Amino acid sequence: MAPTAPLVVDLDWTHDKRFAVTTAHHAFVVDGASVDGPSPVELLGVALAGCMGIDVSYVLARGRHEVRSLRAHLVAQRADTEPRRFTAVTIAFTIEGAVPQAAADRAVQLSHEKYCSVWHSLRQDIDLQVTCVITP
Repeated sequence: MAPTAPLVVDLDWTHDKRFAVTTAHHAFVVDGASVDGPSPVELLGVALAGCMGIDVSYVLARGRHEVRSLRAHLVAQRADTEPRRFTAVTIAFTIEGAVPQAAADRAVQLSHEKYCSVWHSLRQDIDLQVTCVITP
């Protein structure tokens, strides 16, 4: 297998806590005050929920399960003192479709234990709780 290309991100400070961000495919603003764009910590939450959501949807599709919609709701608790890192994260997935609960739970387990590169890039002492609710 070929080595994975490195991720390249460029940030240019514009003012205050704001940076113009450019990646290979996108440009946006990151804002520590969450005014002109998401903050770095918000982006971390998006990255974690997005990575696990992509994994779950992919695993379910590979299992030929009929998923009509998949939503994720992330709540991250943060330390009260600096650095105000994530200490606990809950992600609640809601899946609409003909998906057995066991298949959804297995997809979450595979994401958590094997596939989610964002989760595996974080401190492993973060209390991560993930649930799946299936609606027909």
